[in-house]
Amino acid sequence: MQIGLCQIVSTPDPEANLSLVRDGVAEAAGRGAEVVVFPEATMACSGVNWAEVAEPLDGPWAGRVRRIAAEAGVVVVVGMFTPDPDGRVRNTLLVTGPGVETHYDKIHLFDAFGYQESKYVAPGDQPVTFAVGGITVGVATCYDVRFPGLFTALAERGASVVLLPASWGAGPGKREQWELLVRARALDSTSWVVACDQADPVTVGREPIGTAPCGIGVSTVVDPWGRVHARLGAEPDCLVVEIDPATAAEARRTNPVLANRRF
Repeated sequence: MQIGLCQIVSTPDPEANLSLVRDGVAEAAGRGAEVVVFPEATMACSGVNWAEVAEPLDGPWAGRVRRIAAEAGVVVVVGMFTPDPDGRVRNTLLVTGPGVETHYDKIHLFDAFGYQESKYVAPGDQPVTFAVGGITVGVATCYDVRFPGLFTALAERGASVVLLPASWGAGPGKREQWELLVRARALDSTSWVVACDQADPVTVGREPIGTAPCGIGVSTVVDPWGRVHARLGAEPDCLVVEIDPATAAEARRTNPVLANRRF
């Protein structure tokens, strides 16, 4: 499976961000990607009033993404915001493309490091997987990476690859934590972890909005043995990698941590 990671800097404008999606899909698909992953908050960057831009999954923004995916013939995974009945929003990953249509609402909300995502966002409660070419793929979002149980649950559902869009907050030690956590979750679940972060906005001359977590870049692909397969820098970029699900099967035979768990 060829997977594209589009490390972008989202703007506050959903319409402008659709152009980033279109351009990123065109580049990744042109380089052979079958699945193209964008960061969390692609629809509108962190620091924006997400309730003002949120749309339902059958709304125009998601519809435009569906058309982009269909025209390119690839599966697109992109972070957006959908309304919740309680007045907050859901931090949603739209997954769409030929033969695939699903979504994931972020389960673990970023109430840490002085930020309170749950003030604005209602949590999801269901792990999500989908299939592409006979390969089962799981999804998670940003702060989810600190919770190994979600990744082992996805592996139990057959996922050999977990896609992890993020908008990772900057700060002392945060890059080291990002790299460590992505590698650890690959080992916990004996799965590939494909982590696509927002690029560092400073690299394009923009300052983060307030204290919102706006991304550090360093999108990283880790194999089921915890080895870094590929990595980007801090600036916007596009990476296309080949993922072999047989590597996960081999890791699970050799180091059956999923089968050997006691708790």
